Amino acid sequence: MGRKRLRTVISLTAMAVILFALPFLLTRYYVDLTIVFFAHLILAVSFRLITTTGDFSLAHVPLMGMGAYASALMAKYFGWPFWLTLPLAGVASTLVGLVMLYPLLRMKAFAFFIGSYAIGEALRLSWVRIGIFGSHRGISGIPHPSISIPGFVTISFAGVTPYYFLTLAITVVCLFIMFLIDRSRITQIFKAIHAEDSLVKSIGINVTAYRTLAFEVGTFFAGIAGVLLAHHLGHIDPHQFDLTTGLYLLIWVVVGGYATFSGPIIGVAFFTLLGEVMRVFGAWMPLVYGCILIISLLFLPEGLDSLPGRISPLIKKMGMSGKKV
Repeated sequence: MGRKRLRTVISLTAMAVILFALPFLLTRYYVDLTIVFFAHLILAVSFRLITTTGDFSLAHVPLMGMGAYASALMAKYFGWPFWLTLPLAGVASTLVGLVMLYPLLRMKAFAFFIGSYAIGEALRLSWVRIGIFGSHRGISGIPHPSISIPGFVTISFAGVTPYYFLTLAITVVCLFIMFLIDRSRITQIFKAIHAEDSLVKSIGINVTAYRTLAFEVGTFFAGIAGVLLAHHLGHIDPHQFDLTTGLYLLIWVVVGGYATFSGPIIGVAFFTLLGEVMRVFGAWMPLVYGCILIISLLFLPEGLDSLPGRISPLIKKMGMSGKKV
């Protein structure tokens, strides 16, 4: 086994041990926060998948809400099990996203960005107007997931610790699948479309089909994130999926770095920790977020993920200067 692979195995093992121990070491508040953090990880990484084609969507959070609402309705009113509503809610978000794409695919760049906001907001407002979605009040009493083996045992995930492990397992699976997609030839085509779509089109690649694929895969995982959030909170309403949350998502991904798979993960982790450290300044957080975004775009345009690569040459240069002296 090579040294690099050994370091990777040791790092992953250490991370697994830490993640397993967390719910037994933290208070309930921080375990709750970690569960929300996992859902946001899926949301941010799935959003970054869409950005690889150059499409920045403000409809991603409402589509996460679509997954949350779909699972809540299926679980509460039809009594369907969580293991069925989880994939079906992702499919529901994907189908709604496909309808959204019909006009959006005729747009690019800033037009796509603004158009996605308008369509996403129309989706969100439909939950206010249509009675089955609970209007402004939303849907409450969303049941907790459970596994039932007839005649044997029923395992409930109602407690915060069992739900933590359920969310952790689903997050690991989702991130692993998106990691494999990121390393595939398909993502290379996505990036080529972002760089020069006319050139890609000239060699016979269907740009529209690949843009659709990126958007729909990202939307599916956004729906999964919504399901995890809905069953954790037990209540959802349209205000949870508004423009503010969409802008926060954009800041997480841009500041973290959308050029790499790890960038959004770093962005979500950074702002989650920052939010806790600066919780007493809650009313000022939008201003802080805005300032961080501006500073990042000016001095670190590739995001926090590029920081080690920028610091490393400086450290080497300082080391060489010290040797000369």
